[in-house]
Amino acid sequence: MLTSKHVVFLGGDARQLEVIKSCIQMNARVSLIGYDNLQSPLSGASLKELTTEVLSKADVLVLPIVGTDEQGNVSSVFTSKTLVLTEEHLASLPKHCIVFVGIAKPHLKELCERYEIELIELMERDDVAIYNSIPTVEGALMMAIQNTDITIHGSVCLVLGMGRCGLSLARTLHAIGAKVKVGVRGSAHQARAFEMGLTAFDTAELNLHVKEADLIFNTIPAPVITSKVLSHCPHDVVIIDLASKPGGVDYAFAEKRGIKAILAPSLPGIVAPKTAGQILARTITQLLKPAELQKEGAV
Repeated sequence: MLTSKHVVFLGGDARQLEVIKSCIQMNARVSLIGYDNLQSPLSGASLKELTTEVLSKADVLVLPIVGTDEQGNVSSVFTSKTLVLTEEHLASLPKHCIVFVGIAKPHLKELCERYEIELIELMERDDVAIYNSIPTVEGALMMAIQNTDITIHGSVCLVLGMGRCGLSLARTLHAIGAKVKVGVRGSAHQARAFEMGLTAFDTAELNLHVKEADLIFNTIPAPVITSKVLSHCPHDVVIIDLASKPGGVDYAFAEKRGIKAILAPSLPGIVAPKTAGQILARTITQLLKPAELQKEGAV
């Protein structure tokens, strides 16, 4: 139970609703900032304005997955108001307060470090990333089906990167009959691809492998699908870029060549916001439990 905790939610989207409901069920005191346009009010939560007074009483501050920008702007789909988390706001947080965010920009990291506030980036955790790979893969398949006139079964699919998302994606594509080739770096990933029955190649040789690709899925947050690589791609290839913005594709050159390239970050929040929210809720509430209860849950 979170009976003694005051949890403040600042901005967000449909994913935050599941976290809010979970905190209410665990008897936390919940305050919502930037939720004045909710279609159905959440019983057990109070609507507040963004003030230092509210934040000074917070045990937990939950920010949107994208956190803030470098000016402190916070997005919320539930309000038309402008929300700006300033240095004064951060300074008002109690020293014991924990700030949860999906991915933190340098601006937020710097302020939390300056005022000795614990900052937890949820998307950097293995458990959250692995759970999130499930809706990400489903969303990637949905986009592939919507944007091609062929079946995935029998198609040549390149998956770039074999991290937590790339591994799940390659396995799923292979399971439904695609001819999967995985672009990796390092012998460990090549060995894992071989163990899974996939063809692996070094991403440095990507331009040699795109020539026969029907679909390319990128999970690497770096410029890997360059103009040089795109010049070797078939005109009818479809590229689905799952990396965080700005992605890993030279989009201007892709458009120039008439290649369909789609930047699709944050798919869990788009295709399955309820499931994505439940993943966040489970992780946050687990981390807020007293240490002794966390140990019991792990047994």
